[in-house]
Amino acid sequence: MTLAVDVFVRDANGEGRLLDVPEGCSDSAGFESWRRTVWGSEAVRSLGARHLPVLAEDNLFVEAGEVPGFLREVALLRANLELIAATTERPRGIAERRHQLDSRLRNIEATALRALESGGGVLIW
Repeated sequence: MTLAVDVFVRDANGEGRLLDVPEGCSDSAGFESWRRTVWGSEAVRSLGARHLPVLAEDNLFVEAGEVPGFLREVALLRANLELIAATTERPRGIAERRHQLDSRLRNIEATALRALESGGGVLIW
């Protein structure tokens, strides 16, 4: 299984609804094992991340008002790809790990930017 990243919006009753992923966009946020091995890893936590480590235990809901802070966290992780790639085990080869991490963080960032535009939040599940 893989982790998916989506935009959700809440209606007047607080019920959430997922928005469709636009054509040409990816909703991949990594492999299911990344909940603990990447997003919940000590390397990610040591950088001060507080949103993505939640995935080690549960799905992540970033409410609309938290999206700007979430985007800062994603930017922080992208700025530290070398550290994160050096501390993960799969896939083999640090260049491939760096590439996959960068790709997934770009997907997460793009989704968070769409959430900002729509007044919604981000769900990684």
